[in-house]
Amino acid sequence: MAESSTRRIAHLDMDAFYASVELLRYPDLRGRPVVIGGGAERPSGGRYARLGDYVGRGVITTATYEARALGVHSAMGMMKAARLAPDAVLLPVDFPAYRHYSRLFKAAVAAIAPHIEDRGIDEIYIDLTALPQDSGTLGRQLKQAVREATGLVCSIGISPNKLLSKIASDLDKPDGLTLIGPGDLERRIWPLPVSKVNGIGPKATRRLQDMGIETIAQLAAAAPDRLQDAFGLGMARWLLDVAHGIDDRPVVRESEPRSISRETTFERDLHVVRDRALLSGIFRELCEQLSQDLARKRVRGATVGIKLRFDDFRIVTRDLTLDEAVGDPDAIHRAAGQCLKRVTLDRRLRLLGVRVSKLEPLDGGGAALRPIQLSLY
Repeated sequence: MAESSTRRIAHLDMDAFYASVELLRYPDLRGRPVVIGGGAERPSGGRYARLGDYVGRGVITTATYEARALGVHSAMGMMKAARLAPDAVLLPVDFPAYRHYSRLFKAAVAAIAPHIEDRGIDEIYIDLTALPQDSGTLGRQLKQAVREATGLVCSIGISPNKLLSKIASDLDKPDGLTLIGPGDLERRIWPLPVSKVNGIGPKATRRLQDMGIETIAQLAAAAPDRLQDAFGLGMARWLLDVAHGIDDRPVVRESEPRSISRETTFERDLHVVRDRALLSGIFRELCEQLSQDLARKRVRGATVGIKLRFDDFRIVTRDLTLDEAVGDPDAIHRAAGQCLKRVTLDRRLRLLGVRVSKLEPLDGGGAALRPIQLSLY
């Protein structure tokens, strides 16, 4: 593991966060399969809605571990979930409550270790390097502080970097504390499937599997030229680094956005032909709003993408990387339009979004430095 042994980074992940908050409110549901989402109504008179009785097009926000054991997971359509777990309890989402408990657990952590990178409502990175206690002691203190502040449990991974800590926090859920030290890369990380690495998505996983690479250990032993031929130079270098546990990203208290997007969900599903004029106007407006967002943040981006959700809940994304970074609405609209042409529009649309990534700061018009193509072999 090519990292400095003096660096200690923790990843803290709240266990089944939304569902766990709901169980504080309804403790009699502990140990039962519970699903959150779908526009359900709050229980009244001690009676709970049953997932099998749900009719509609909603999707699951999250579920308890008991429901997950039945095959139910987040982003699954409610009707499909109802077939898998008809007797599960259905509860509505309550984002104000989740944000309240998010603030509580982060404040509890900050009282012990203030160097925190906020990664969302239910997870944070923590730099423990400057603290005198050993990692095990700190991990236990953090877990206890979170439990006392919220009544909830979390899982923590501690290692020399963010990459390994993110993987580690998932290894012993729920209520886990996992330390990754010398020898643990080979013992605990390498046997895992490559999909466990944050950043290796379904497409890359399938491509690696086609190459006979199933585990992180196999990725670490892969020939660099094969990876470069399949993924390109930059991605190949990154894959080899992560397989060997290399990650020098710092814990940053205020992270810059990696992308900026605008999207809208329609009040009714729109037909790509009969509602063409309406869709065109929405598309143009999203590009103009996105351009204004970029200008406010004084950035521009070289990759423009779109996101579509169809009436069957299928999500399609397309991206186009340009020769130069853009920020004006016409350029964004042209590039997003090229992405749109690569999608088969054979169903009604529920959502349309436009995104700009590979951001760079505006520098008064100066040319950005361009990467030089090198080789791994």
